[in-house]
Amino acid sequence: MSFASPLFLWFFTPVVLVAVLVTPRSWRNGIIAVASLVFYAAGAGASTLLLLLCMVVNFVAGPMLEPDEWDLARRRRKLLLIAVIVVDLGVLIIWKYAGFLTAQLDGFARLFGGDFPVVHVLLPIGISFYTFHHISYAVDLYRGERPALRNPVSFVTYIAMFPQLIAGPIVRYREIADQLPQYRTHPLDDIAAGFPRFALGLCKKVIIADSLSPLVDACFNTPGDEMTFAIAWLGAVAYTLQLFFDFSGYSDMAIGLGRMLGFRLPENFARPYASVTVTEFWRRWHMSLSRWFRDYVYFSLGGNRRGAARTYRNLIIVFTLTGFWHGANWTFLIWGLYHGALLIIERGFHLDAAPRRRALLRRLLTTVLVIIGWIIFRSPELPQALTMIGHMLLPDFTGLTDVVSAALTNQRLIILLAAMLIFVLPAHPVTGPLVESSRTRPAATLRVAIMAVGLPYAAILIATGTFSPFLYFQF
Repeated sequence: MSFASPLFLWFFTPVVLVAVLVTPRSWRNGIIAVASLVFYAAGAGASTLLLLLCMVVNFVAGPMLEPDEWDLARRRRKLLLIAVIVVDLGVLIIWKYAGFLTAQLDGFARLFGGDFPVVHVLLPIGISFYTFHHISYAVDLYRGERPALRNPVSFVTYIAMFPQLIAGPIVRYREIADQLPQYRTHPLDDIAAGFPRFALGLCKKVIIADSLSPLVDACFNTPGDEMTFAIAWLGAVAYTLQLFFDFSGYSDMAIGLGRMLGFRLPENFARPYASVTVTEFWRRWHMSLSRWFRDYVYFSLGGNRRGAARTYRNLIIVFTLTGFWHGANWTFLIWGLYHGALLIIERGFHLDAAPRRRALLRRLLTTVLVIIGWIIFRSPELPQALTMIGHMLLPDFTGLTDVVSAALTNQRLIILLAAMLIFVLPAHPVTGPLVESSRTRPAATLRVAIMAVGLPYAAILIATGTFSPFLYFQF
């Protein structure tokens, strides 16, 4: 069930909100938990059993991972933590990477005249996200940062909460543990604040990202012998904008829904294309994923406390995992290594901490480097990405093919140009939090524009069936 579908917008969400508002406060986690499982089952089907299995394992293990006053069973707790993480990652590896791994083994076997059976497994929706939620829960309990949840309803609410279940934000347990008690308040102010944030995300997704989708597909599907400088740059810039407005739109919708249900979910984007370094970009793009890898992988490896060589090694490990987390394809690995290498270069030459002199030039360079990375990220195979990047570096005067010209309608051109304003806007303020909580006149004006113009137009597009699945559903 998509956030941008009529079923979700006009039936599921109103029913859940009304149920939460009119029932006793002690029922609210139960309503959210049941609604979340229904929401997931509507899209995942039988894969819901896999989610339930993972939840049972982590919930049962939770109290045994907590340290006692003297922590006399630290070794036992550590072994249990390792076992829980192995189960969580094992499920992820089997269902997400088994096909890729067996395909590589088959390719290797064919070099010697043999073969290896290739496994084809249907990828459960949202598995990468709920796996990271489970690991966060287990590690935070082991570190003693928060107590275990003894109430299964509260645990299901955390893991399966439908606003963030499918595509994040990735909510670390310690960020939400204090919000899970059954008797938290749920004022109407939360709905008043959350709904404009949700509407902002819906407009980003339906009006901008979905409008750019046919243009992006036309450019990236252009055969190599027909690719031109103009098509390569048009496709790269359009995809850079499509991905941002699609994923940040989802995050705005998730944060807005969470707020309407009484939860404060973490921010996921902070104007990333305003970054003057790639290091800053990763502090602003998919922030919940960056924080997760920082807290549970980078710091666990030693962070930057053991010299430059260890720091660079840790960065490469983190971005190798970041790449593969997005999907079982070599292009994702190369994209991750590409960003890891850029961060190492910036750190090695102290560019990440340099004063913000020549900010405009550095921002332009960072944007170009990020755009090149998105080409690798979007392309199904590395040769296609290299062909597109090669044409971006070699200007020509051959223009657009008929297919791309047909995709670049006047409406899409206007939306593309309007979306490109994100490249020149200042780093602050960030639109989402501004719409949700600011009481300034510009924020009020923006809320009126979203509610009076953007939301009705988005609703018309949804009613005509022009919306598409969120891009991060595939991860």
